[in-house]
Amino acid sequence: MNKTQVLLASVAVLATFTIAQPSTHAAKYASINWMENSDLTTVDPSKATDAPSFHELDLTQEALYREGKKGNPELAAAKSAKVSKDGLTWTFKLRHNLKWANGEKLTAKDFVYGWQRTINPKTAAEYAYLYSGIKNADSIQAGKVKDVSKLGITAVGDYELKVTLENPMPQLPMILMAPGFAPQNQAFVEKAGSHYGTNTKYALSSG
Repeated sequence: MNKTQVLLASVAVLATFTIAQPSTHAAKYASINWMENSDLTTVDPSKATDAPSFHELDLTQEALYREGKKGNPELAAAKSAKVSKDGLTWTFKLRHNLKWANGEKLTAKDFVYGWQRTINPKTAAEYAYLYSGIKNADSIQAGKVKDVSKLGITAVGDYELKVTLENPMPQLPMILMAPGFAPQNQAFVEKAGSHYGTNTKYALSSG
């Protein structure tokens, strides 16, 4: 099995943990009760590995893509995605109304920080291998490139992201639905430290 097939198989597994968006009927209520039959491990997007954690992150984090009604990726935090002719550069324009739950503006830099934190070997993210194919991701994971800012993601102002690949990845939208590609608020994460994602006090929703 080649690398692309491994990535697709991994994302297919992750996709089984995603959930449908609340119905219009449910959305009119002030709150929705959600129950899991096992303990919630973490809501740290970089470190989540289990189904309950994935479910919670699906409900509380707005990545570039979400799972659509038919299981296909649909734009979420991104309002548009453009691919270069050679397939190596993806440009995402973000929605301008994105906010963190604490009221702060959510911008492209939050995606850059979240991705860099997930790929950083110090974070020990189990699903960091899903970044394979993004420029320098494998080299960073292997310790050959020490500077995580060399990862192929760049913020262009507040509302544009450029993602650079090492080879064309038509499967990228499916991969980007995984929790490890969610934005993260650097100030909040660093203040929470090792407690980040361990309970509601140390978690911050986006969207």
